[in-house]
Amino acid sequence: MANLFWTPHSGHHWDGSNRRFFEGWYGRLTLPAYGETFAFMYSIDDPAGESVLSGGAAQILGPGDQYFYSPIPNVNRFWAWPHCLGVGHWGQTTSPQSRPSYLPSQEFAKVVERGYQFTATHHQGCIKDRRSGEIARWNYTVEPVYGWGSADSTSLSTAGWFSYLPILEPGWQVLMAHGLATGWVEWCGQHYDFQQAPTYVEKNWGGAFPNRWFWIQANAFAATPNFTLTAVGARRKVLGQSETVGLIGLHVYDQFVLLNSLKDRLTWQVSPWGHWFMTASNHRYRVVLQGRAKQTPTMVRVPTLKGLKFACWDTTH
Repeated sequence: MANLFWTPHSGHHWDGSNRRFFEGWYGRLTLPAYGETFAFMYSIDDPAGESVLSGGAAQILGPGDQYFYSPIPNVNRFWAWPHCLGVGHWGQTTSPQSRPSYLPSQEFAKVVERGYQFTATHHQGCIKDRRSGEIARWNYTVEPVYGWGSADSTSLSTAGWFSYLPILEPGWQVLMAHGLATGWVEWCGQHYDFQQAPTYVEKNWGGAFPNRWFWIQANAFAATPNFTLTAVGARRKVLGQSETVGLIGLHVYDQFVLLNSLKDRLTWQVSPWGHWFMTASNHRYRVVLQGRAKQTPTMVRVPTLKGLKFACWDTTH
């Protein structure tokens, strides 16, 4: 079942070498009935295991933007599918000799005491926050709605055709702009049940790291259930040269609208924190985007040349 939904760059990108490399996955679950969101962030650094940075981690931004962090250092307990979305990392297990791989839900719950598994149609895990010792558990299925592109066509590469060439790092791909999740999450002893809750998935990978970026995504609009918004601006490297790029992508009633700085007119103002203003236009569309966040942001770890570091302000509110 997990193989039926495919988006470009869904598979694991590591080429098996010992060069500096990271890959990260981000999945967000929005629960309108509770007014809360869970953002799951997984990463693997230098999976060859020959670097002081080698290892993985699971991070969660939970209710009230409470932050959980759990390092999973053993790269030999990490697995990922090469051609579609399937990734997992086992920490503490009841069966140390078991070979890490995707497992049916009940078997995973028996074998993996700490860790996660994440596909396009299923997401399950349990981690313990390193600082507080609090536990988070989750298990839900996903019905994909949109990849990146129109609903009636093949999903597109978010960064365009040259994302397939080894000239653009880091790579970035929206894997699922919109899906519907059904299941449960337990967070610090509180249980959340949900059905058909909006969910979103993206990833990034490579050996280079942007020095500045901002990012906005939302897909839980009560008046327009299948409306999604993704917007980003960043400085990235192409053939060793730095360039500034941005885009706004919309799914509206099964149609896809994309405006990006490589061919359209984009402007943005994203400071001070909590204020985002973007415009984008071409011969057919004009988009004006405003975002506001009132509460203090939470610091989360992001990939850098020197491993995961606190270098990003984030909020799900």
